[in-house]
Formats: sequence, C-alpha cells, structure tokens
Amino acid sequence: MHHFIDEVILELSSGSGGPGCVSFRREKYVPKGGPDGGDGGKGGDVLFVVRRNLKTLRHLKKNPILKAQNGFPGEGALRHGKDGESIEIPVPPGTVIKDAETGEVLKDLTEEGTSWVFLMGGRGGKGNAHFKSAKNQAPRFAQKGQPGKTARVKVELNIIADIGFVGFPNAGKSSLLKVLTNARPEVASYPFTTKTPYLGVLTVGEEDVVLADIPGILEGASAGVGLGIKFLRHISRTKGLAFLIDLSEPGYLQHFDILLREVGEFSTELARRKRVLVGTKIDLLESLQPLEELKRKYPGETIVGISSITRQGLDALIQVFVRLVREEG
Repeated sequence: MHHFIDEVILELSSGSGGPGCVSFRREKYVPKGGPDGGDGGKGGDVLFVVRRNLKTLRHLKKNPILKAQNGFPGEGALRHGKDGESIEIPVPPGTVIKDAETGEVLKDLTEEGTSWVFLMGGRGGKGNAHFKSAKNQAPRFAQKGQPGKTARVKVELNIIADIGFVGFPNAGKSSLLKVLTNARPEVASYPFTTKTPYLGVLTVGEEDVVLADIPGILEGASAGVGLGIKFLRHISRTKGLAFLIDLSEPGYLQHFDILLREVGEFSTELARRKRVLVGTKIDLLESLQPLEELKRKYPGETIVGISSITRQGLDALIQVFVRLVREEG
C-alpha cells in the first residue's frame, strides 16, 4: 500500500438520451406511408460497485472525470436507438460518497457486491410515430433525448476492521500486526514507519479478526500535528480499539490519557468504544514494574503486557481481541 489513496474528487456525468427519429414509410406500393420514426436510446447510468479485492482509491485518481455514453438516435422503420453504455465505478468496502460542495453523505457502501445507481441516464426521445393523430397524419417532429446529469462527488475510504490500533509513533503497532497476522507492514526503530493504514487478519480457530494499524498519533494530532489524525476515520467503524503503550518510554503513564483525548477530539463516540490497553516491549524492561504501575493507574481498564519479539502475552491479548469482537458482534 505504498500508494495508498483514500480521498478522490470525481466529476461524473450520465449519458443523455438519444433523439427520436423523424421518418416516413417509403415502400414501392406505399408512396405516402405514415410516420415510422423510432425512439432514441436511453443514456448510460453512472453506478458504484463494491469490490472486495480493492484496498485503496488509487485507480480512481488516474481518471477523475467520467462520462457514461449517450443513447443512440432512433431510426426509421420504428427501430429503437441503442442504449448508451453505463459506467461502473469499482470501490472498496467502506467507501463513502459525499457531495463535493456540501460534504453531505450520499451513500455509505460497506457490503461486497453492492451496486448503487448514482446518476440515471436520460430517457430517449420519442420518434414521430408517437405523434400521429387524426389532425396530423404526418408529424414532422420528434422529441430530443433527455439530458444526462452531472455531479461532483468526494469519494472517501474508511477501511473496515474489527480492532483498530492506536498509539504513538514507534509504539509497536506494526510489529504486533505483523506477528499476529498475514500483514507485512514496514517495521523499523524510528517514528512514522507506518505512513498508510495496514490491515491484517488474525485467525483464531474458525474465527477471523481483522486488525488495522494506522500511522502513529502525536499530542496535538486533533489540531493537525503529525500524520495519525488524518487516518483516525479508518478506525471509525471498528468494534474496538487497542491502545498501544510503549512501556520502555519515559512518561508512558501519560500516554493513554493523551491518546484518548486526541481520539475524543476526533469523535466522542469513537472514544467510548470498547478497548484494551496493550503495554508493549516488555522484553526491554528489567522488571514488569511499569506494567504493574499502568494497571494500578487504570484499575477499570483491561490491560495486557506483551512482547512481539518473545511473543510473551500474545495468547492473552488474542483472547481479549476475540472476546471484544464477540461482545460487539
């Protein structure tokens, strides 16, 4: 996901209907036949289709202006014009379609295989055969096709996961995701290794738990500091949050308060989501005293100490994840 794109502005247009035809029967023994102009074809629609194999909106960035095909004109002998081809816009699950000007949510697309017609193509115009009457046996007019519609939309991706990882840069989120799942995020000993969200699937027996790692959050993130706040919406659909706290860092006892405050500034509902506090890097500690201090400070919280290197505590954390997902399922 090095080219992770989670926002795109699109200008979309449905096709206009084809015009009706003005025509009269002209056969060898029918020199003055009646009107036989056919109807124009319908313009193509613009629709969004949810595809599970897509992970970003990068494919939409290349061509942000899309127009469906116009309907074809009607023809003589009552031949109907061909309908214009519709445009299908594939998007990942978790895509939100918004009005680009007002920000109003138009559609939330979460289910794989869902299709949604956003802009209907224009109706084709009626041919002159429709307008014959007792007073007008030879109408020399037909309808124009109905024009298509145009709209600018903002397409946003909110990835769908069960548990979202929240923590400062280099708190061990990517290492934990890597050791628990099939994901392969970048892991290094410097801040902001993760610059894009990563998903991984933790399989426990017959159950799958989807985990999401987002870029690290800094104090002041809700005011625009750092990278993490931009990606908090990617964990807005999660059933629970895992707050990762590096127990080897000075000031670790203040980290949860800071993180929770920043999450709350983004969304009070998200800050109330079920959670677990994960004390990381216990393999670097001389003793487990920092973990015990964390538990004493937050007696009402579920707290698990782990090491992604030695795998200490991972079994207990996995059980917490499974239980959390079941409770919210």
